[in-house]
Amino acid sequence: MTPAQGKLSTYEAKRDFCKTGEPEGKIRKSGKSDLIFSVQKHDASTLHYDLRLEWDGVLLSWAITRGPSIVPDEKRLAVRTEDHPVDYAGFEGIIPKDQYGGGTVMLWDRGTWQPDDDPGNSLENGKLDFTIRGERMKGNWSLIRMRKKDEEKGKREDWLLVKQRDRHAGRKRDRLVTANPNSVKTGRSLKAIAKAQEKAKP
Repeated sequence: MTPAQGKLSTYEAKRDFCKTGEPEGKIRKSGKSDLIFSVQKHDASTLHYDLRLEWDGVLLSWAITRGPSIVPDEKRLAVRTEDHPVDYAGFEGIIPKDQYGGGTVMLWDRGTWQPDDDPGNSLENGKLDFTIRGERMKGNWSLIRMRKKDEEKGKREDWLLVKQRDRHAGRKRDRLVTANPNSVKTGRSLKAIAKAQEKAKP
């Protein structure tokens, strides 16, 4: 197993691909430009937004509990999750209830991103600054680590997602999430995505 393949071992171990329509773990060679960015609105045990940033053949992933905010003072909790395959960036559909993360997944935003510095070093140091060119999220953002993961003590790796002060930042109450409830891929709501998939079942 190569180091890159090992990055998806946790992702693969948590899923039964005979039951879920999620893409299987495949490494994709990443370049230095046009790196994929996406956000998936995920109605699982709790509603949250999954931020995904392509790097080194996989998608670095964080669960944003209340979704991103364009107001710099509105810092949002971002829980680091397992790396996902790059093909996951376009996934939209239903994860079966008996599977990890069971619930409806919507492609809420997509585009490209560019790190300010080497992401490997930035993640190790606990601060990742980057630029997003999405359909909804734009401009400069930061991920700041609050606590490292401690598996022995059952502690997760908590970060904060923060909008930097630029021309895309907001000054008043953030409406980025509430003003954009539907999919950028299909224009459907979570309810419509779930209903369509139920109808498609044989």
